[in-house]
Amino acid sequence: MPYAKIIGSGGYLPPRVVTNDDLAADLATRQIETSDTWIVERTGIRQRHLADPGVTTSQLATRAAQLALADAGVAAQDLDLIIVATSTPDFVFPSTACLVQAALGSRGGAAFDVQAVCSGFVYALATADAFIRAGRAKTALVIGAEVFSSILDWNDRSTCVLFGDGAGAVVLKAADEPGIIAAQLSADGSQMKILCAAGNVSHGKVVGDPFLRMDGQAVFKLAVTSLAKSATDVCAEAGIELQDIDWFVPHQANIRIINFLGRRLGLSDDKVVVTVDRHANTSAASVPLAFDAARRDGRIKEGDVVMMQGVGGGFTWGSVLVRI
Repeated sequence: MPYAKIIGSGGYLPPRVVTNDDLAADLATRQIETSDTWIVERTGIRQRHLADPGVTTSQLATRAAQLALADAGVAAQDLDLIIVATSTPDFVFPSTACLVQAALGSRGGAAFDVQAVCSGFVYALATADAFIRAGRAKTALVIGAEVFSSILDWNDRSTCVLFGDGAGAVVLKAADEPGIIAAQLSADGSQMKILCAAGNVSHGKVVGDPFLRMDGQAVFKLAVTSLAKSATDVCAEAGIELQDIDWFVPHQANIRIINFLGRRLGLSDDKVVVTVDRHANTSAASVPLAFDAARRDGRIKEGDVVMMQGVGGGFTWGSVLVRI
């Protein structure tokens, strides 16, 4: 049975950087009070990248994909599977993955989207692993990409300060040795109301609330409990101990969640990859962006065991263990 091995990665962030001070000044024009201190103390976020009007998720995804393909030394025409994890697709259909496939000049392979919000990349990575293990694909491109700024209510201080835009990607290749060691995916649809964007387009009109809404305290409690169990379960499946993990790449939602979870798992701070201060929460893009950043700066090296985790609306969560 073949295994899925990560052979390249790439990340792309829109060039427009918005600091907390920039955001506070903009919100002040609408009589909404916030500050760099208020945001940093509660979230750990200092800045975010925001796409300019008209920039789409597929455009960000394509840039990240091109960087990942170049890093892997793989030509776009050699891809037989493209999966894009996103909650902000360009269109109802075709899928963002098909748009990326066309932009890359790749034809013939399977292409589809996965929607699990901030868990999306982990879900997509596990899906690509299953395709490769089953012999249905040999070379796969997995992307997490979002323009979350397009679904934010910029009059809601509790959510608009948290998110940013971006895309991250990895290339997987069938190999004789792992690769992806184990994966664990879960969901609890009964908790959908604590984090949702419950609007849609029907008969040419927006129906419901199209903006992201979140119960922050409920999300925190469910996230840390679910992710701690997920980490334990995926390690048990792989037959390794938590202390054997070289790097932990969590969803970059909030520094409080990241720190709490790291302590609960007994992982030292120097094993945890943190980019939330620079990227904010980029939803499905956060894990691949953080993973790529740690590969590019030399922290994550060949042979390392890496645990990636996502948690998001749905309510969804999951973990993937990878040997680089």
